[in-house]
Amino acid sequence: QVQLVQSGGGLAQSGGSLRLSCAASGSGFSINVIGFYRQDPGKERVARDLVAEILKGGVANYGDSVKGRFTISKDNDKNTIYLQMNNLKPEDTAVYYCNLLGEDAVRCFTVWGQGTQVTVSS
Repeated sequence: QVQLVQSGGGLAQSGGSLRLSCAASGSGFSINVIGFYRQDPGKERVARDLVAEILKGGVANYGDSVKGRFTISKDNDKNTIYLQMNNLKPEDTAVYYCNLLGEDAVRCFTVWGQGTQVTVSS
């Protein structure tokens, strides 16, 4: 069974930096897309927004609000991704979730991480 374990995050001041990581564990699967989404915990019925993702070929996509400030990278040997967040803003405050879209011999599947809080103070 594929699992995602997130680490990092926490509290930062406006203009500061934080780094998130997400490690995928399991065997017999390949990753098609892996990335981070975020959700304002005060808005439970709002969908999670894309922050950044890496496709199987290595192409990275970013949400418009983080372009130029956040960078996503992937360590293929460790099945781990990293999100470097620079020039943080109070509106980046959210719970960040790692998401994986993968496949094994019989099916495609999606997995979510446990979520990690990022709080940016002004």
